[in-house]
Amino acid sequence: MLNATPRVLSLIPPMTQLNTPYPSTAYLTGFLRSRGVVAAQEDIALGLVLELFSPAGLRAIRAQVDAMPSRQRSPVVRGFVEQFERYLATITPTVAFLQGRDSSVGHRICGRNFLPEGPRFESLDVYIDEEGGDPLAWAFGALGVQDRARHFATLYLNDLADVLREAVDERFEFVRYAESLARSQPSFEPLAQALAAPPSLVDRTVQTLTLAAITRHRPNVVLISVPFPGSVYAAFRMAQTIKAHDPAIAVVLGGGYVNTELRELKEPRVFDCFDYITLDDGEQPILALLEHLQGKRPRLNLLRTFTRVEGEVRYFTSGEPDVPFAEVGTPTWEGLQLDRYLSLLDMLNPMHRLWSDGHWNKLTVAHGCYWKKCSFCDTSLDYISRYEAASAVTLVDRIEAIIGETGHTGFHFVDEAAPPKALKALADELQRRNRAISWWGNIRFEKSFTPELCRQLAESGCIAISGGLEVASDRLLKLMKKGVSVEQVARVTRAFSESGILVHAYLMYGFPTQTVQDTVDALEYVRQLFAEGCIQSGYFHRFACTVHSPVGQNPAEYGIKLKPLPAISFATNDVEFIDPVGADHQRLGVALNKALYNYMHGLGLDEDVRSWFDIRVPRPTVGRFRIAKALSAAD
Repeated sequence: MLNATPRVLSLIPPMTQLNTPYPSTAYLTGFLRSRGVVAAQEDIALGLVLELFSPAGLRAIRAQVDAMPSRQRSPVVRGFVEQFERYLATITPTVAFLQGRDSSVGHRICGRNFLPEGPRFESLDVYIDEEGGDPLAWAFGALGVQDRARHFATLYLNDLADVLREAVDERFEFVRYAESLARSQPSFEPLAQALAAPPSLVDRTVQTLTLAAITRHRPNVVLISVPFPGSVYAAFRMAQTIKAHDPAIAVVLGGGYVNTELRELKEPRVFDCFDYITLDDGEQPILALLEHLQGKRPRLNLLRTFTRVEGEVRYFTSGEPDVPFAEVGTPTWEGLQLDRYLSLLDMLNPMHRLWSDGHWNKLTVAHGCYWKKCSFCDTSLDYISRYEAASAVTLVDRIEAIIGETGHTGFHFVDEAAPPKALKALADELQRRNRAISWWGNIRFEKSFTPELCRQLAESGCIAISGGLEVASDRLLKLMKKGVSVEQVARVTRAFSESGILVHAYLMYGFPTQTVQDTVDALEYVRQLFAEGCIQSGYFHRFACTVHSPVGQNPAEYGIKLKPLPAISFATNDVEFIDPVGADHQRLGVALNKALYNYMHGLGLDEDVRSWFDIRVPRPTVGRFRIAKALSAAD
């Protein structure tokens, strides 16, 4: 129980993203403050990167390299040692440049004689033209100094991350840390062993940053949000550190990973680090927990909360309703040092770069998904199944409050699928108030997005949208219950593109009963969509069957058999299955991603799609101009 008024500190653990804060703590902090709770927040993930990629951090990495036998040093590590003094001299101005605090150094970076260049710069050789001209002129033209320099600086940081991974901690990546310890891990044992092992340099840095945040804010409740498996291990390290420092601090775990993978939690050792774990939206569960810690609510009346009682894991829920979406309040970024985030440019594609370049205020148009039928999606879980909207007036009020706080007018709407009606109402309200913003978000490619609506969305500030095309096959789209066809997607995406809005397509392979022919035909459709200017970017991911999806709950309906799950005491989400079709999707996926990478750079769009595969595949059954004819017919 708390002996004083609750003081809540929300922490973002490594790793999430580096260009803008992950929004979970901003939502919770804003909500708690609206209810009179003293609440603060910090981003330990950003702090970790800034600490490691600094002169002191590089010296610490060098000390570990020096302890390695020479024969174990890879070329990237040897290059780091050989150019160490140049790395020391350039790391501070390069980070400041990526933070937007020192633009003048961009001219030196573009000169290609300022930054030490490791193996990551070899990717530029792809773009060298035969006449010896500018290798990146196609991407940046004669100007574009800042973007060009940002791309070089990103390659430079990636080289250093490779050194860190090979010489210090093989689990480190910029967007994830020790992911394999948590992803669909039925047993806690691998994570327990890692937590019991001596901490690496990365771990020690996380511990130091965590204790510094505790000292600054002196909380008696700490909330740690883990959106992905790649932030779980660091979250446990942070909780372990807090408990060793002051066992009286109540440490609470929540977030997207918990909501999907820890619903069957039985492992009591988890609560050596955490006192409580909450599921789904955190606003009402946290209010209930704070009341309990103050002695105002019995433990039996906690909401969607795990804790340990007499050595066993217990789950308590009162069944009371969540805070309505319209009443959750406005997120706040106060406490997250927005001028310290890094705008990276690792992909030259203009749409793809949005995920890592620039600051975006994250906001949600509606809670959940208005469609909630897709058979591969976790439709049984609250973040999908409970659809609630707020009025356009409320949304624009939130937008204006956030602009007033952050000074940034760029918004990323992070909905599962933003409803067309809500987006139209939002555009109407933005235009009514004459409010100029830039925004992008995720949608379904449905026919409601007419050319007229797309033009209005563009006029309201929409610069890009993303949506699920998944497997570009009408048979499989019907099996997926996507509610769209390939030709409909073509018409909708062209309407967006012709309105000046960039389009990204989420693509999938390996769906149940997908054949090699389906895969080849899907790639042909994707080629045509790029060639016709309907989409500018895409990403292929391998289908994963989850226990919370219609496929996982009704496998026979999709022609597959699930493999038995192991005994679950910790995490469960993905489930393996037997598909009688038996295509080698892993090998096919290599070709799909190679083709897509080239398409995003405007390359190979006239080539036969079979040329991307290293095995013999059948000829596409899709006509080579199927999309063009469908678009002409629509016209």
